[in-house]
Amino acid sequence: MDAVKKKSKFKGPDGKVWSETQNVVVSASIDTDLPLERLATKLDRAEYNPEQFPGLIFKIDEPKASSLLFSSGKIICTGTKSITEAKKAINKILDELRKVGIKVTKARDIEVQNMVASGSVGGKLNLNEIVFKFDNTEYEPEQFPGLVYKLVGQSVLANITFLLFGTGKIVITGAKSEQQIKDSVLLLRKQLIKEGELDAKSSPLNK
Repeated sequence: MDAVKKKSKFKGPDGKVWSETQNVVVSASIDTDLPLERLATKLDRAEYNPEQFPGLIFKIDEPKASSLLFSSGKIICTGTKSITEAKKAINKILDELRKVGIKVTKARDIEVQNMVASGSVGGKLNLNEIVFKFDNTEYEPEQFPGLVYKLVGQSVLANITFLLFGTGKIVITGAKSEQQIKDSVLLLRKQLIKEGELDAKSSPLNK
């Protein structure tokens, strides 16, 4: 299956794609200690350099993902395009551990730590104006072309940060669910329209 098809996409009221998930980071735990030195010799595509980092790096395909395994049994998985794919990746990692003799029942405490998505607000943005109209922004075009905007004070969306670009392209980080991505994009558009920085009839060009 094409990796693009695995992405979680958010379509706006106009039926066009407003954002799509690029990366999901999840954590999980298993009820057994992991012998990392032995796993480094048994697992394909595993890297372990305890002098540099305490975790073992383990990569898998189908779904394609990278993981960090710790001796305590904690697992961090990144690289998938949706929460569903992330959970599949965790299960695949457990299957690989079983194949090399690790007694594992199932993962517990599976939790989304971060989701990154990209999208568009559907119109060009004047970042020089936005930085003065919006609170919680950072914009230093000499160092980076994007404007950083944090949704501070927005209850469950307070953990989300946007990167806004003059083209209208956006990057969303810090979300914990696909619903948060949808809600944050809708809120951003609403705020931009309210401040006169975006035409209410604007629509992303994606199909």
